[in-house]
Amino acid sequence: MKNGNYHRKGFGLKDEVEPDLVAAYESNLIARLKEEGNSLTRNGITIRLADAFGFCWGVDRAVSMAYETRRHFPERRIWITNEIIHNPLVNSHLAGMDIDFLPVTEAGGKDLSGVNPGDVVIVPAFGASVEEMRILESLDCEIVDTTCPWVSRVWNRVIKYGDGRFTAIIHGKYDHEETIATSSRAMTYLVVQNLCEAQWVSRYILEGGSRGEFLAKFAKAISTGFDPDRDLERVGIANQTTMLKGETEQIGKLFEKTMLSKFGPGKLDDHFLSPGDTICDATQERQDAMLTLVEEPLDLMIVIGGFNSSNTGHLREIAETRGIPAYHIDGPDCIVSSEEIMHKPHSTPNAVSAGEWLPPSDVVIGITAGASTPNQVVAEVIERLFALRQSESPVPEAY
Repeated sequence: MKNGNYHRKGFGLKDEVEPDLVAAYESNLIARLKEEGNSLTRNGITIRLADAFGFCWGVDRAVSMAYETRRHFPERRIWITNEIIHNPLVNSHLAGMDIDFLPVTEAGGKDLSGVNPGDVVIVPAFGASVEEMRILESLDCEIVDTTCPWVSRVWNRVIKYGDGRFTAIIHGKYDHEETIATSSRAMTYLVVQNLCEAQWVSRYILEGGSRGEFLAKFAKAISTGFDPDRDLERVGIANQTTMLKGETEQIGKLFEKTMLSKFGPGKLDDHFLSPGDTICDATQERQDAMLTLVEEPLDLMIVIGGFNSSNTGHLREIAETRGIPAYHIDGPDCIVSSEEIMHKPHSTPNAVSAGEWLPPSDVVIGITAGASTPNQVVAEVIERLFALRQSESPVPEAY
């Protein structure tokens, strides 16, 4: 690729696009809440806002680069290979700026047939696979790469695993864009979604089992030609950066103990490499803030973010493990009324309706948001909650 066709650091237009970003995504209400200790009561509803929530540095960078790209290439056709981030509002704003999203083929891949030489293609914050980047290079287009540096850090780790002939065991979702990009950089890989799957693999390493059953169970989550009897002799741990930090740590400790039991302490380093600290700072901050918030007396929890946002779903899980009713919504429209809310449970791919979700008396609601959620969306959800009881005590016009 010509170096001039690849852009990784934006175009020096951050100051020019900043007013547009502030107008579209910031909120006076959120600023006020922070000034008042992240707590506000109106109409019998008390909001407790997490200390860390919403847009992270990597997301802000990716969105800003997309805005800069349109400013830098005002006449060019611009594509994004996927959603820039998992937030419907942000993606709709980009579509309104005449930025197109690559269509998806029937097989689930990206249809790059419409990209012509000279077009501009934005790679989202999740990154792109090695194969996809090679195709883009061959098209002689401008590439604007907004991949989060934390994701790139994990890529470097799995590449080193391959250099040492270690299999990368990736804690993530095999069909998530980030994990697809990460696994494409591994020489050999196995994706485990949770501790339960990791324990299944651990038992296979220690006790053996049916090779056919293993390959069937992980058919969509292993590299081509994967042989569990050969490729689980030497393993290194990696992760999708938005997974629960505590679970990634448990998985790492599990495989360290597994290899220690099988090969002994003297040979542990020859058979196991730890993940290091590859959970991104922003994900950790939001999870830590959520863990603090759920220690407060809450009647229910609302977690805001795109329904396909992994880190948002994990924030909901934290509340659920504490026995707090939790609702994952993607915006204010999900709050239909005080009797109905549309939310995404862990067990379903789409939103479902829930009734009798809001207690009729005074209520304390915890609020947090995934790393792809703008402050404006959080504010609109809070305003919607207050408005549910507006007839009892009107919301001040200051909002």
